[in-house]
Amino acid sequence: MSASYRIFNVTLKHKEHISPSLLRCIFTGPEVDRMKLEAPDQRIKLLFRNEDGQLRQLENSDDWYRNYMVIPKKQRPVMRTYTLRALRSEQREVDVEFVLHGVKGPASAWVTHANPGDPIQMVAPNADFKGKSGGYEWMPSAQVKKILLIADETAVPAVMGILEQLSLQVNPPPVQAFFEVPMAKDCINVAQFSFAEVYWLPRDISQQQRHGTLLVEAVRQHVDISDAACTDTPALAERSQNGDLLWERAESTTDFYAWVAAECSTVKMLRHYLLSECKLDRLTINFMAYWCKF
Repeated sequence: MSASYRIFNVTLKHKEHISPSLLRCIFTGPEVDRMKLEAPDQRIKLLFRNEDGQLRQLENSDDWYRNYMVIPKKQRPVMRTYTLRALRSEQREVDVEFVLHGVKGPASAWVTHANPGDPIQMVAPNADFKGKSGGYEWMPSAQVKKILLIADETAVPAVMGILEQLSLQVNPPPVQAFFEVPMAKDCINVAQFSFAEVYWLPRDISQQQRHGTLLVEAVRQHVDISDAACTDTPALAERSQNGDLLWERAESTTDFYAWVAAECSTVKMLRHYLLSECKLDRLTINFMAYWCKF
C-alpha cells in the first residue's frame, strides 16, 4: 500500500503578498496532481536547508520519515509544518502561506530570498493512498449549529480555508472568529463571510504587545457559548487543568464545535479559560499549539 504522505519535488512559481505579515507562495511540480487536500487545516511539511546551509534532496519512498531521521542532525533538512492553503491539481499548483518575521530562521530566510524556479521539497498527502491521510483536525459534524474559531497569525491560513469551506454551504452555521495579528494592515477583508462575527486584534495599535494577550482578553469579553455546550462533569474539569497537553482533538457530535490554534502559551491560557472557567465540554473543542516561543 502507498504511504499516506509522500515527498514532492516542487519549485516556486510566484509569490503574492496577502498582507504585510502574510506571504503566499504558489508552487508547481510534475507530480502535484498526485497530491490531495482533505481538509482546510491540512498540515504539510517543507524541507529547508540543513544546519550546514546545504539544500539536501531526499528520495521519495514509503519509509521517507525513517530515512530522514537516520541522517545526522546537522546534515538533515530542517523540517517545518505549514497549512496546505489550496491545491489546483489540474494546473499542478499548490499554495502555502508564510508568516514573515525576519530572516534568522531557515524558513523565514528561504521565503524572503526565494525566486521563481527555486526548488524545495514538500511532504504532503498522497492521492495514491486510498484511505484518510490524516494531518488535520477540522471535522465538524453535519449537525453543528455554532462554531468558534480562535487563531494567531500562524493559523490565519487554516481559518481562512475553514471560512471558505463553510461559505459553500447553503446555510452556513453562525461563526465567532478571533484573530490576533501583528499589524492593523494584516486584518484581511472577510466581508464575504456574512455568517461570521469576526474580531481582528492587531498588536501594533495596542498598548499590549505581548503575544496572545489580546486574543485571550477578546475571547473573555466576547465569546458566546451556550449552556448546552458546557458540562459540570468533575472528571472533565480536572483534565482541563493539565497544562502539558498542547494538542487535543474534539470528539463530540454536539451542536457546538470549536477550533483553537496559536502559540503554545496562548493555547494554554485559552484552554484554562474555556474549560475551567466557562466549563466548555472539552470533547467539543480542538486545541493546537502551532508553535512555541521557547
